[in-house]
Amino acid sequence: MSEITPEELGRRLQADDEDVLVLDIRHREEFEDWHVPGSRNVDVYDDLVDDPGAAREALADLPDEAIVTVCTEGVVSRTATDVLEEMGYDAATLEDGMSGWSRVHRHAPIPVDIDGQLLQVARPGKGCLSHVLVSDGEAAVFDASHYLDEYEALLDEYDADLVAALDTHAHADHVSGGAELAARRDAPYSLHPADALEIDATPLEDGETLAVGDVEVEVIHTPGHSEGSVSFDVGGEALLTGDTLFHESVGRVELGVEAGIEDADVEDNAATLYESLQRLLAYPDDVVVLPAHDPGSPDPPVVATLGEVRARNADLGRDRGDFVETLASDVPDHPPNFERVKRANVGQASVSESEVADLELGPNNCAAE
Repeated sequence: MSEITPEELGRRLQADDEDVLVLDIRHREEFEDWHVPGSRNVDVYDDLVDDPGAAREALADLPDEAIVTVCTEGVVSRTATDVLEEMGYDAATLEDGMSGWSRVHRHAPIPVDIDGQLLQVARPGKGCLSHVLVSDGEAAVFDASHYLDEYEALLDEYDADLVAALDTHAHADHVSGGAELAARRDAPYSLHPADALEIDATPLEDGETLAVGDVEVEVIHTPGHSEGSVSFDVGGEALLTGDTLFHESVGRVELGVEAGIEDADVEDNAATLYESLQRLLAYPDDVVVLPAHDPGSPDPPVVATLGEVRARNADLGRDRGDFVETLASDVPDHPPNFERVKRANVGQASVSESEVADLELGPNNCAAE
């Protein structure tokens, strides 16, 4: 039985390899929630568990091309690969399944006019976007995932010293790697005090300016999604908006309350977020908006100007009353394990290396809609 690593599959898909079919054998509902982009779902999971031969009929009409089978952890999909190979198909199993796909990272430069380089690191399996600013031999990493190889490789590639690892907020969908990256590179880890409840972090304050080489980064306190949410103005050219402002939505306002770490009212949070958005909307239309998430399995760079965001983000057209009512009442599905993840990121829970993958399994649900 053959296997393919998530990284190799990612490279083939990014190269638009038309000769590979990603075959997801999970239940339809799981597939619809979260899957590898472009994959095909044939729900034969139960057959493969109970009687693998019974899956043959449903698998008989697949195209004659390389097939990569996928399930959640890469276990039942091994049986699918065995069956397909017996049927004469060229098949392999995605190592660690969707859990492995969640670890894949890609990066690309962002076209902004600064005295340095701004890079976006996308994690398509989780919809996460993080950013690396490099200027004059120094670097800052914003919203790093727990899987640090991509960031360390970029620091080495640009021969840059890490001067800051920062989070826009205490995330609810993934365990932050910011503090660990900072420790490895002997740099400070920074988070707003309202989110750094029991974690050792250099405090971020509204209006504070950080220097990364020749580029100035201004901290903008934009609470609402969380009490300590901040955005970063990078050289007047880009806004790293965390989960405050997405390209087509805004951050949800109840996660910290429901995780038990905010003594707040959801309606008040929505009103606070509305005011935070007004601060961001005061920036020029040509500034680039770079959120921390894009649920559409992002391929970097994921960019839009503030003017483009105004035009396509319906939440920005709501008046204050409608905005508050909508966000407080229309609550979508929560990110998986968000309470534990959120508490880990504020320092109230510990998560072992072996637990991270399981905690982060599932789709990104940090947007309000």
